[in-house]
Amino acid sequence: MARTTPHDHAPTEGQPLYWHVATRLLGELRDGSIPPGERLPGERQLAGRFGVSRETVRQALEVLRRDGLVATDRRGSHAMLSGLPVETPSSLAFPVGARAADPCAVDRATVAWETPPPEHAEALGLAPHRQTLVHRYESAGADGRDRRTAVTSFSAVALAEVEELARYRDRADGAASVQLHRAYDWMRKAGLTLHHRDSITPLAGAPSVRVTRQVHDQYARPLEITDLVVDAQQGALVYEFTVPAAG
Repeated sequence: MARTTPHDHAPTEGQPLYWHVATRLLGELRDGSIPPGERLPGERQLAGRFGVSRETVRQALEVLRRDGLVATDRRGSHAMLSGLPVETPSSLAFPVGARAADPCAVDRATVAWETPPPEHAEALGLAPHRQTLVHRYESAGADGRDRRTAVTSFSAVALAEVEELARYRDRADGAASVQLHRAYDWMRKAGLTLHHRDSITPLAGAPSVRVTRQVHDQYARPLEITDLVVDAQQGALVYEFTVPAAG
C-alpha cells in the first residue's frame, strides 16, 4: 500500500502530534517563508513555536526528509521544496520608498529605544508609553530637494523573534548612524512570512504624500509599521519588494 505523506491531506485528530507539526512546516515551506535552500530554524526554536518537545520536532523533520522536502547536514536542516530562488536582500527595500532616484542623495538613519508615535503603538498592540525600537530615516538630493523622511516602529514580536533586531536594543542611542537595509530579510530568515499593506495618502496643504506600510506575519501578528513622507512633486515614488515563490 502506498505510503501516506503530508502532501495527501490535512491532519486529523487521530494522527500523531509530529504529523501535525510536519503538515504545518510543509505549509510554511509552500508559502515561501522558508525558501528552497534556506536553513530551517533549529529544533529548540521550532519546538517553542509549535509548543511541542524537541523529539516531536525531530520526528516531524524525519517525515519531511523521507519525502525529500528537507535535507540535513552538519549545519542542520534546510528546505528542498522546489521553487524560484529568493532575490538578493537589496531588493527587500527598507524602509519602504527609501531608495531615492538621485544617486547623489544624502541618507541618514538612526535607531532609538523610545516610546513610538501613538498611532504606531496602537497598530503594534503596544501599551501606552511602552518603549520599543524606533528607526528614523532621512534622505535629500544634493540640491536639498526630493526630500523624504521615514519613521518605523518595531513590535515586541519582531524584537523577540528576530535576533538581529533585538541586538540593537542596548545600542539604540538615536545618535549613531544605523542602516537596517536587511530588516525584511532578517524577518524572513527568522521563519516569518511578510504580509505588507501599503496605503498612500496626500498631505493637506503640502505637496507631499504619506506612505504607510504595516507588516504582519503568517499568524497575523504585527511586526512593524512605517510612515514615509515624500515630496510628491519630485518624480515618482518607487519601491521594490520581492516575495519568495511558493512551491
